[in-house]
Amino acid sequence: MAKPTQTNISSLLKPIWGWITKGITPYIILVVYLAISSFLVFNSPRSLPAFLMFVSSVVLLYYLPTKIWYKAVLGVLIIFVIIPIVGVRNIFYLEIIFQICVFAALALGLNILTGFTGLLSFGYIAFYAVGAYLWGFFGGQQMFLLHAIPGSAGPPGKFFLPADTFYLFLFLGFGLAFLVGILLGLPVLRVRGDYLTVVTLGFGEVIRLLATNMDKPLNLTNGPQGISPIQRPTLPEPLLQALRVVLNPIVGHEVTLNEFYNLFFYLLALAIAVVIIIVTVRLDDSKLGRAWIAIREDELAAASMGIPLVTTKLIAFAVAASFAGIMGVIFSASRMFVSPESFIFMQSIGVLTMVILGGLGSIPGVILGAAIVVIINLGILTDLSIYLGELRQSDKVIPIINFAWKNLSSQLDPAKYQRLVFGIILILMMIYRPNGILPAKRRARAIEEHFVELNNNNNEKEAENGAA
Repeated sequence: MAKPTQTNISSLLKPIWGWITKGITPYIILVVYLAISSFLVFNSPRSLPAFLMFVSSVVLLYYLPTKIWYKAVLGVLIIFVIIPIVGVRNIFYLEIIFQICVFAALALGLNILTGFTGLLSFGYIAFYAVGAYLWGFFGGQQMFLLHAIPGSAGPPGKFFLPADTFYLFLFLGFGLAFLVGILLGLPVLRVRGDYLTVVTLGFGEVIRLLATNMDKPLNLTNGPQGISPIQRPTLPEPLLQALRVVLNPIVGHEVTLNEFYNLFFYLLALAIAVVIIIVTVRLDDSKLGRAWIAIREDELAAASMGIPLVTTKLIAFAVAASFAGIMGVIFSASRMFVSPESFIFMQSIGVLTMVILGGLGSIPGVILGAAIVVIINLGILTDLSIYLGELRQSDKVIPIINFAWKNLSSQLDPAKYQRLVFGIILILMMIYRPNGILPAKRRARAIEEHFVELNNNNNEKEAENGAA
């Protein structure tokens, strides 16, 4: 049963929401809100509140009931016009959007494992590392450094493969991660529950330690120093010149090659994320997806209905791994550097946080969870750290207690409390929103039925005690 406070809030918001979603009102609201947020983020490119307002316009576009063609037009405008202009004016915002695309794809892969199939994995980031090191090795100079001392520089300007083989390695990263997912799944999927979690945790650490220590006897990974430089695919110069003619007057400066590469990787990551979303939606409503959900709900019942448990779980592992593998290739090319420190255990926890925050088994929820975690991590906490650093360099004091900001310990830097913030978020989610921000319909219905059953049992016990 809903609490009285929740009922009052719902009854208050219902007429407001009814007015917002009626007639042409949502069309007007979307255009006005998008125009205002775009104007603010263009004129204040360093304003985090303006950027958050702009990002929330995408959420409104998803939720408000409008024609599909209207959503498509505004979506194209946001993706291909507003974000490139805003991103060139402030490359930090484009980096946030790129990270959202990458981690949304990773979270969707983990959602297949944990949300659809019910397999809790703490080593998912290892598949991300597989794709990153694949292109790092073949797209860098490491082939010429197999017998060199770790940390040595390769021949200047000489790479083992042409830069445009990057596009081939997107598919190779997908395939290799798919194969690694199968190889991992074969020996471990006969264990269940906590044992499976521990095994996947060990797998993630093994991959990271291999990347750290495979610098002898052959220098395959360059050890803890990582592989650098790594090639980026070439961009056609005539296209860049044409884009400069359009963008330079708008953004107010000459658009550099690095800024074009940031735009390129944003569009590439977005395109692959969209493909992954389509694949995930199709899988969710397929025979295989229903088999995954049956395994999540009750393995014994699923097996009795003829579902091959090991094979079905193996496919889930392989598909989830392939999503991470292709994004790993993009990551290494965009950074031109890859090292074991990018694939630590906390990265796996971060992706798991996105899935839990958005809602297990919910595709739009997982994407929203990825966006929230990335914005908190790279946007809000970083912005607070910069602001606090500026206060430390000033002569201002904290009101009431009259304590100088410059005497504040550097250990109180908000960026250092990422894990604490995410821990608090997860605790609050488990208490107040256990099914996530945007739960899957099936899961939300199951949880609601569970709470209704608990309330009925409590009422029956109270009635029995009262009769006694």
